[in-house]
Amino acid sequence: MGGALVGVAAGLLAAWAIFEQAFVMFCLASALSGFVGALVQQYRFAAADTASEMFKPKAISWVMAGGVLAGIIGPQTVIFTVDLFEPVLFAGTFVALAGLNVLSFVILSLIRIPPPETGVVTARGRPILEIISQRRFIVAAACGIATYALMSFVMTATPLAMVACGLTQTDATLAIQWHVLAMFGPSFFTGHLIAKFGKERVVATGLALLAGCGMVALAGVAVENFWIALVLLGLGWNLGFIGATAMVTDTYRPEERNKVQATNDFLVFGFVAAASFSSGTVLHISGWATINWMLFPAVALCLTLLAWLVWSERRATVL
Repeated sequence: MGGALVGVAAGLLAAWAIFEQAFVMFCLASALSGFVGALVQQYRFAAADTASEMFKPKAISWVMAGGVLAGIIGPQTVIFTVDLFEPVLFAGTFVALAGLNVLSFVILSLIRIPPPETGVVTARGRPILEIISQRRFIVAAACGIATYALMSFVMTATPLAMVACGLTQTDATLAIQWHVLAMFGPSFFTGHLIAKFGKERVVATGLALLAGCGMVALAGVAVENFWIALVLLGLGWNLGFIGATAMVTDTYRPEERNKVQATNDFLVFGFVAAASFSSGTVLHISGWATINWMLFPAVALCLTLLAWLVWSERRATVL
C-alpha cells in the first residue's frame, strides 16, 4: 500500500514535470515508478506465502496472469489520455497512472493476509549465505536470471532490429504486443502444468522455447520471423520465470522468506537491468545475429544445472 502511494506521487510528479518541461524531474518520477515496480514484483511471493504447498505454483501463476490485463489496460489508457490536457501531450497519461495506483491502494487495503505465527516472528532463521548456497537455490536463481535477462535482452533489441531491417514501426509495435500476450497469457495454466509435470520440467521447457526463439530469429529477417520469435520468447519467459520462482519458494523456511525473496529479486533484476542496458550496444556493434546467438550458451548452462540438480536430489533420496 505504501508502494502504491509512491506510485501516485510518481504519476503526479511526472505530469507536473511535463507541464513544466522539467526533464530532471521527469527522470526522478520515472525512477520512483521503477521503485514501485520492484515492490509489485513481490506480489507473486505474497501469494505463494499464503497458499498451501500444492497451490503455491498456481498462486504465483495467477498473480502473473494479471499481466494480460496490464497489456490491455496500459495501451488503452495511453490512447484515451494522451491528449487529455492538449496541447500538452502525455501529461494526462501520468495523471491516469496516479489514478491506477489509487485503485491498487484500494484493492490492497481489502486483502487480509493471516499474521505469521509467533514462532515465525521470533525465529531468526539461517544465515543468508547458508540458504543461497543450497543447490536448489543456486539453480532456481540461475534459471530465473537467465529467463528474465535473456527475454529483456532480446525484446529490447527486437524493435530496433525490425526497423533497421526495413520493417515499419507498426510491425514492431504489433510484435511487442503479441510478445506481451505470450508472456502473460499462459499464466492461467502454468500453475497447473507445474503441479502436473514438476517445476524442473516446466523450467526446462521454458528454456527450450527461448532457444527456439533464437533459431527462428536466425532463420530470417521477415516480419513473421520476428513475430514468431517474440511469441516463443514470451512463452519461454513465462514457463521459465514462474517455474524458477516456484523453485525458490522450496528453499526457505517461513521466518527466512523476506530476506531470501529479496536476495533472489536483487540478483534477477540486477542482471535484467544489465541486459537491458547492454542490448542496444550489442545490436549496434555486433548485429542482430549476435543477439540471438547469445541465447544458446546461457540456455545450455541452465539446462545442465537443472539436470545436475535433478540427478543430485534423486541420488540423495536413494542414499
